[in-house]
Amino acid sequence: MSVTHSASVTSRAEALDTIAAVLPIDRRDKLAELLTDQDVETLRHLVNAGMGDNTLRAPTSDLAYLEAWSLAATGSALPWPAAEALLLKFVAHHLWDPQRRENDPEHGMPADVEDVLRFRGFLRSLGPHAPDTVRRRLANWSTLTKWRGLDGAFTSPALKSAIRLAVRAVPQPRRRKSAKAVTGEVLARLLATCRSDSLRDVRDRAILMVAFASGGRRRSEVAGLRREQLTVEAPVTGEDDIPLPSLTIHLGRTKNSGASQDEVVYLTGRPVDALNAWLTAAKVDGGSVFRAIDRWGNVSRRALDPKAVNDIVKRRVAEAGLEPGEFSAHGLRSGYLTEAANRGIPLPEAMEQSRHRSVQQASSYYNNATRRSGRAARML
Repeated sequence: MSVTHSASVTSRAEALDTIAAVLPIDRRDKLAELLTDQDVETLRHLVNAGMGDNTLRAPTSDLAYLEAWSLAATGSALPWPAAEALLLKFVAHHLWDPQRRENDPEHGMPADVEDVLRFRGFLRSLGPHAPDTVRRRLANWSTLTKWRGLDGAFTSPALKSAIRLAVRAVPQPRRRKSAKAVTGEVLARLLATCRSDSLRDVRDRAILMVAFASGGRRRSEVAGLRREQLTVEAPVTGEDDIPLPSLTIHLGRTKNSGASQDEVVYLTGRPVDALNAWLTAAKVDGGSVFRAIDRWGNVSRRALDPKAVNDIVKRRVAEAGLEPGEFSAHGLRSGYLTEAANRGIPLPEAMEQSRHRSVQQASSYYNNATRRSGRAARML
């Protein structure tokens, strides 16, 4: 690596550090090598413009993937704007027919491109990409192009036709992010695996209880939670006039909120006790709430990666004797609404805590719970 190139990479790494507080970025050095100076400037501009953390995380991840794919597929960095032929190549590399590939090795993503992406950690799936993933990456590619003041061929009839034909050739059933909801009964089994006083058990118990009780928070919101977002409230009177600890979580701008809206949810009772136990045990008095723990029991100063939250859920599912492939961190979100429906909590009240904006989406969990236990499902 030349001295000039090394200095440029170092400069980009330092620039990425300036936005790390708003956009947690793992593999900083790898991204610094991959992204161009203009890429980093675009990301820094979006942070300064006030784009929400969760909203910004997706285009950043997709931009890194697109740059890696372009280098592997063409030998060059991603061009701005991209030609229509490159967009069509992207579709052909990611939406392909597994059966046709058995007879035609040239169909789909070339083996050398796949090997590079897999070696660098950008490609994990063994088959074609999900159509929604391809559409999202193209949409973010288009948005990033517009932010640079350029036009692209993203609305061309040829591109739309290519996607439509590719999806039609390889139909895939639509699946929920988590096949099964983590309802109260399932959650109890997961919490039973966190019964010791070890740091890992104390942390995971707090993560599960806070994520569920705060309305089924997304894994990115759990991973990005900071001590400064928590406000202690006056105790709430519970059953038998016993005071219960209470606190407010200021989520700030979320995926579903407006640009200047501060989303707020509440925790009361046992989840607050679990969270306080972790904060005390890990000596977290500021910064990231949930952090990694190394093999020697040392607590990191950096926030957990959102993927780590999903890994924790799956590990606890396995320890509880359940099938990890049937659950994910999103199951805490769907599970919250499902459990609310099972307990007869009105939908508007549950949505105030989950912060769902779509009544149609939230009510689907209620409808499923009602139908499963209703008379129409018990005709015999």
